[in-house]
Amino acid sequence: MFLRKSNRLESMVGPHSEFKGDIASQGTSRIDGTFIGNIRADWVILGERGSITGDINARCVVVGGIIKGNVRAEDLVEIKHTGKLLGDIYTKKLSVAEGGVFEGHSHIQKDETTNIIDFPNKETASTT
Repeated sequence: MFLRKSNRLESMVGPHSEFKGDIASQGTSRIDGTFIGNIRADWVILGERGSITGDINARCVVVGGIIKGNVRAEDLVEIKHTGKLLGDIYTKKLSVAEGGVFEGHSHIQKDETTNIIDFPNKETASTT
């Protein structure tokens, strides 16, 4: 079971529950059951046995179960070793643990204040 990353758990779908519809929350939404619809929240945490069919807009998303839909996260998408995401991701940071599955396109948004260090590859380094 994943720890809650925000101080407010605003909505939860339990492990033996199914929910159809949309959720809009300013806190954390935790899904341990079946959710069909779109989620807009500060944090979305999907438990290992949970599933989401729909799109997610959040600051951070932690994936332990299965998501079938697109994810837009302002800061981070983290796919755990049990997680599976089938859809496109738009975020600043993406983490996929060994064993985690991601099938789709990732669009990593660059932070304008981030300094990027470019190391030359072996062929470029040997010709200079």
